[in-house]
Amino acid sequence: MPVLFLFFFLSLSTISAQQRTYCNPVNIDYGYTPFERFSQEGKHRATADPVIVNLRDTLYLFSTNQEGYWYSADMLDWTFVYRKFLLDDKYTHDLNAPAAWVMNDSLYVYGSTWELDFPIWKSGNPTRDDWEIAVDTLNVGAWDPAFHYDEDQDNLYLYWGSSNEFPLLGTEIQTHNLQTTGITRPIMKLHPEDHGWERFGEYNDNVFLAPFVEGAWVTKHNGKYYFQYAAPGTEFSGYADGVLVSENPLGGFRYQAHNPFSYKPGGFARGAGHGATFRDAHGNYWHVSTIFISVKNNFERRLGIWPAGFDADDVMYCNTAFGDYPTYLPEFAEGKDFTAGLFAGWMLLNYNKPVQVSSTLGGFHANNAVDEDIRTYWSAATGDAGEWLQTDLGESSTIHAIQINYADQDAEFMGKTLGKKHQYVIYGSDDGREWKIVVDKRHNQTDVPHDYVELSQPVRFRYLKLENHAMPTGKFAISGFRVFGKGAGERPGPVENFVVLRAPRDKDGNRLASWMKWKNHPEADGYNIYFGKDPAKLYGSIMVYGTNSYYFTGMDKADAYYFQIEAFNENGISERTEVIRVD
Repeated sequence: MPVLFLFFFLSLSTISAQQRTYCNPVNIDYGYTPFERFSQEGKHRATADPVIVNLRDTLYLFSTNQEGYWYSADMLDWTFVYRKFLLDDKYTHDLNAPAAWVMNDSLYVYGSTWELDFPIWKSGNPTRDDWEIAVDTLNVGAWDPAFHYDEDQDNLYLYWGSSNEFPLLGTEIQTHNLQTTGITRPIMKLHPEDHGWERFGEYNDNVFLAPFVEGAWVTKHNGKYYFQYAAPGTEFSGYADGVLVSENPLGGFRYQAHNPFSYKPGGFARGAGHGATFRDAHGNYWHVSTIFISVKNNFERRLGIWPAGFDADDVMYCNTAFGDYPTYLPEFAEGKDFTAGLFAGWMLLNYNKPVQVSSTLGGFHANNAVDEDIRTYWSAATGDAGEWLQTDLGESSTIHAIQINYADQDAEFMGKTLGKKHQYVIYGSDDGREWKIVVDKRHNQTDVPHDYVELSQPVRFRYLKLENHAMPTGKFAISGFRVFGKGAGERPGPVENFVVLRAPRDKDGNRLASWMKWKNHPEADGYNIYFGKDPAKLYGSIMVYGTNSYYFTGMDKADAYYFQIEAFNENGISERTEVIRVD
């Protein structure tokens, strides 16, 4: 097959100067699980429970078992700093569900423990490995800890807990010695009998196991404390964050009507629980949280970042609509309405389109690379240079960005690895015979498991081919070769016959579910369902592919709900339907 080396060469420096968007999952060099018992189905990358904090307009990202952390000035390019915070050889892992907070122009870090031998670390210069022990032990064991420093009051609070039996707890920490005052208060427990989204199970339908509550985080806004928590379990697509509100940092918290506030049960990358809310250099709010995969192990996970904030009525929200499509970066988000989302408008061009490959390993079929499910993947028979995957867009289309999501097949690594790299080339063609280079990363020296490339200038092609040149480990395996841009056809018309039927009361009097159905649109790839408890605050969203119905089990039992739906394909998004009220 002849190849015309007419270089649309995109050097990394050119891309960096042009980029305006990012795409979830966050593209960082995730470490591999350090636990043999979690690797029975294969060694794999894994992290979760993220926290991002802002120190002097630089963002610092910590997450579970990474033996270090990342920092970024723009939320796109993340630099890893290797650092083992747990120095005792008895620990296989490094920090679990770490806490990080900024106080008096320094960054502090602490990890999960029920013991009293973990230090709190402190750094005034965390862009390099420059840390000191602030205190060698904390006089309360805290699993899933979160610290909130109240600048207005010069007070520090600690929140913690992860249990399907006990509540999340809170205490005040003295700033002069970083020890608790000795008074611990229960903050909250779940109420799955009232809140459908808090019930255990993939479809919130497991009545035999109690749900887990964890992932405490507090954000202060307009004199009120917004206590965030995760439920019902990290291994489910409905893993979400809720929020309670109080004027008191250690009590009196009320359930916010608009919950869950961070929720993403559909789309390519699903799950938006156990996270943290932070502000960028421009003052905008974002929420970082956990994306589930849970194929090789329940704790196989990634990270996502979503626009967030507070509306005019001080309702806390997080917008995950099109949350795994190209999204504007902070520099280009100024002046935009975060409640309406920051989606760049580039559609997915190759959903379920024809695929050809160089080889296939077992049942890891080629179409898995374009089915919009991070849990499924295609694997080549080898990890050798020259293995390739080709996608047909169906017609010549305008391409703005490409995301390559690698999967772990026959990986050999355990724990954190350094100095690894992915190398590849992406070719474009109009006829499938003559090819031009679109992206050349044959000399890339970085580990990019979810590489996202925004082209400095859009290109037009019908076919794209991804060719492997080097893998860090294992087979050449792809869970999502995702092409974004503008198709040449028409966007779908509005959805017709949208019906929402709320389930009758169960034996306990609950009405926690509803069934939705609509007329299938022949030109639609998928649908976005929007919901909320106010027609002007439809902050919840559910992305649905390949069906014209959805069973929604995340409702609160006593409240009326409002719903809208829109259709989308590679050419654009339809108008939304009229809002439907369901009592």
